[in-house]
Amino acid sequence: MLEMIKKSLLAGLGATVVTKKMIQDAAQSLVEQGKITSQEAEKLAEDLVKSGEHQWDDIQEEMSESLRKGLDNLDISSKKEFQELKNRVENLEKRTTMLETAQAQAKATGHGN
Repeated sequence: MLEMIKKSLLAGLGATVVTKKMIQDAAQSLVEQGKITSQEAEKLAEDLVKSGEHQWDDIQEEMSESLRKGLDNLDISSKKEFQELKNRVENLEKRTTMLETAQAQAKATGHGN
């Protein structure tokens, strides 16, 4: 009977969005109606809260994975990849400046042409 009540509450309240208070209130209501004992209500509330937490964790994990896949499909560079490319460009700019400076000095001293 307790399992059937648990499933009914989960279905009726939407287990992933109910709060602990809502679960406790629903269990207390069942106690007041004489359908379960206060010990059963306490166990039911505890089980439902744990179940809801697990479901929430699963949903968050699935959402994170979906987001990762979506970003991969968009072909967007990661922050790390961007920073690596930025560093490479900065290094190339420094090398180019050094080469240009060396060429200018060579021309000025007559060694460049």
